[in-house]
Amino acid sequence: MKRYIVLLCGLLCGVVFVRAQFDPQIGQYMFMRSVYNPAAVGEGDLMRVYGSHRMQFTGIMDAPMTTNFSFSSPFVIGKTSHAAGVRFMNDRFGLFSNQSFYAEYAYRIKLGKGYLSVGADLGFINLSFAVDSVNLKDVADLVKDHAYHNATDNALPATSGQNGVSGMGFDLGVGVYYSTPIWWVGVSYGHVTQPRLQWSDKAEVKVRGTFYAAGGYNWRLRDKKWVLMPSAMVQTDFAGWDVNLTMLAQLNNRYRFGLGYRIAGSVNILLGMDIINGLQVGYTYELPANGLIRESYGSHELYLAYGFNILKPKRTNRYKSVRYL
Repeated sequence: MKRYIVLLCGLLCGVVFVRAQFDPQIGQYMFMRSVYNPAAVGEGDLMRVYGSHRMQFTGIMDAPMTTNFSFSSPFVIGKTSHAAGVRFMNDRFGLFSNQSFYAEYAYRIKLGKGYLSVGADLGFINLSFAVDSVNLKDVADLVKDHAYHNATDNALPATSGQNGVSGMGFDLGVGVYYSTPIWWVGVSYGHVTQPRLQWSDKAEVKVRGTFYAAGGYNWRLRDKKWVLMPSAMVQTDFAGWDVNLTMLAQLNNRYRFGLGYRIAGSVNILLGMDIINGLQVGYTYELPANGLIRESYGSHELYLAYGFNILKPKRTNRYKSVRYL
């Protein structure tokens, strides 16, 4: 909703330049690392498919809804280790819809007890705006003087008889990532090309570059049935920033539950479970810790992942967790 108002008010003032962070929020960021860091693609030795669906600020009209899907696999060429994958995102917020597609690649080097990866993703962003759904009489309530805007406001992009407008641009992200069975850390920079999505000669969306830093640790307690899994992620486009802090507890290498806090204003409850070998499911409930709590029932995020191997003989040992594969 916030992004919708920011973009819409910008349209009514002339050419649009997006200053708020463009990327949607991720509650299960510790399990979806390649979404924000391409160097984490294909981690481990299994092919992996995952998907997530997030319903943000339920109870608010036209609240954001985000779907992510990814497929990745490690592979070997000679004595060198590589990984590649593809991912797709559909993000709807207000009258806006953002579809993006990326091809991902990472070069992996054995270093100490883990792997150091350097990666990049290349793809495109397509951002649409449903101009014909704008109610200018209602929009007037957003401005202090309640000035009325008529239906021929020249600041709105022309639709040429269509229901809306859209703009597309090529995008690039880069990252570095290191992981061991006990801990992981990575830094990345998305939207390196800072694509400009042109809607018309008076309406343009500029996607700012975004920096990410994330890491986590698996701390096995004296009682071997329990593992504490703290993690954190910092995200900034150098105009705004956000920090996610999470503490998960894992029981019997299968059940997970924990709490998280987002500096921008929310508290998270996270649940997860390994259902069968390689199949993992997770759920996050995010409760606003600001004025939005009076308008929204909170946010929900469902996550599902499956790791498998069709290239090697079937293993006889039980998978402990998709995290460690």
